[in-house]
Amino acid sequence: MLQVQLEVGADPAEVGRARRWARSRLVGSGIGDDEPLAETLILLISELVTNAVVHTGCPAVLRMLFGSTGTPGDAGTVRVEVADTSCRPPQQRHAEGEDTGGRGLELVDGLADRWGWQPEGAGKRIWCEVDRGIPVIQMQMRPCVHGAGALGAGSCGCDAVGREPGAAYEPSHAVTHRA
Repeated sequence: MLQVQLEVGADPAEVGRARRWARSRLVGSGIGDDEPLAETLILLISELVTNAVVHTGCPAVLRMLFGSTGTPGDAGTVRVEVADTSCRPPQQRHAEGEDTGGRGLELVDGLADRWGWQPEGAGKRIWCEVDRGIPVIQMQMRPCVHGAGALGAGSCGCDAVGREPGAAYEPSHAVTHRA
């Protein structure tokens, strides 16, 4: 497994630097700059770094991990992690109409194959994973139905039993929402 990391300052201008750095690392890992997978990963990185910088006001560390299970034909998984020094758990908000914020974790939830967060030292680490072997352009987002009546928690394949919309996520929360 290859791991690279970048320290990000507590300045919103750092988000652009993080995107440029990530693009160069993706190309170095064999993911073409014009591939849909690269665009998805850059969007995920942009959202997670923005959340860390804007909502915590703390510096952060961006990590990208490139791995394979060793199975022939397996292109592996790309894991993105953003660690910060704030112990406040992430809050998924639900933006309305013209709101200019509140969509970041919804995007992460819809684009990543899995995501979650966990405590790390005095702060936390938010992570997401995208499987390289699945054509991203053919993926479809579908809403999570937790607590939505007869279908019940976990009916969409998500392992987030008991998750309530808008609630803070439990440590190591992971979801999968791909068609």
